[in-house]
Amino acid sequence: MGLNIGDKIPNFIAKDTNGNDFNSQDLIGKKPLVIYFYPKDNTPGCTTQACTFRDQYEDFKDLGAEVIGVSSDSVASHQKFTQQYKLPFILLSDSDKNLRNLFGVPSSLFGLIPGRVTYVTDKTGTIIMIFDNMKAKGHISKALDAIRKLQQ
Repeated sequence: MGLNIGDKIPNFIAKDTNGNDFNSQDLIGKKPLVIYFYPKDNTPGCTTQACTFRDQYEDFKDLGAEVIGVSSDSVASHQKFTQQYKLPFILLSDSDKNLRNLFGVPSSLFGLIPGRVTYVTDKTGTIIMIFDNMKAKGHISKALDAIRKLQQ
């Protein structure tokens, strides 16, 4: 049972790229969020997706939004991934798959590959868009369009 449009994202705490506790409560109520779940650091599709979010990060920031990437990779893996591709946004380690389960992100390919789902929330933490597609392309433009609509 996953989250749907109109639901509030759950409160959660996870380790960020620096090994610090990230608390969702620190951002909910302050800014729109783009939370994207992806399968694995340093794989072709995930690298493309992360680099595209990186290249358009200023567009999200200009609209007042924060981008957060989530995968089951370790903090050390996220640190390497962030340094190698100069990722300016938060990556969260979900090694116990707690966040994936909390959001209801499905697996694909017979449950072997963690799903790729992007959630966009308004400032209050209410989900306004969900894009569930294993192809890395499309997530960034759809998220940016949803954030732009909030500004209208």
